[in-house]
Amino acid sequence: MIGSLLVLLFFSFGVIVGFFKHIPHSIANSRLSEYALYILMFLVGIGMGGDKNTWHTLKKANGKIFLVPLTVIIGSLLGAGLFSLILADISIKEAMAVGSGFGYYSLSSIIITKFHGETLGVIALMANMIRELSTLIIAPILSVLFGKLAPIAAGGATSMDTTLPIITKTVGKNYAIISVFSGVILTMLVPFIVTFLIK
Repeated sequence: MIGSLLVLLFFSFGVIVGFFKHIPHSIANSRLSEYALYILMFLVGIGMGGDKNTWHTLKKANGKIFLVPLTVIIGSLLGAGLFSLILADISIKEAMAVGSGFGYYSLSSIIITKFHGETLGVIALMANMIRELSTLIIAPILSVLFGKLAPIAAGGATSMDTTLPIITKTVGKNYAIISVFSGVILTMLVPFIVTFLIK
């Protein structure tokens, strides 16, 4: 839990610094965060490649590894659809389109804004950002309550990048490859599922 709070603390500090413009404009608009993500992925890759348990887990999973992103898709769409029943202004289809972002807030919100409008696009942005931040904060709790695949499912598309460090720290490096696999599959499917639902 301390690790999750540290991640949230650094994120909040970044938001505050960015909001009050205490850093040069050139740095704020640079690709530093993208490069940092590449370095992070490289270091995670080293950890995965050097851990024999990782490959043992992958071999043991066989085709069952595809069930992880599949259950994330079904659970996210079902949950969003059910939640829409208590919302008067959002239809089941619209709610499912928002849920089908799977945490990939930038792309899903752009697609929804283009095909539906700015209001639902902003809702998609906020909903998927909250999904990512919630995973960063409560991944250890999810792991204890629902098992080691729960943080991966919660992270959705972000389980391959931004939530991967906390997932790896929470459930172990041998689950990192499942997390990356699930995140990659979901990321590739986001534009297709969102577009299908919103159009």
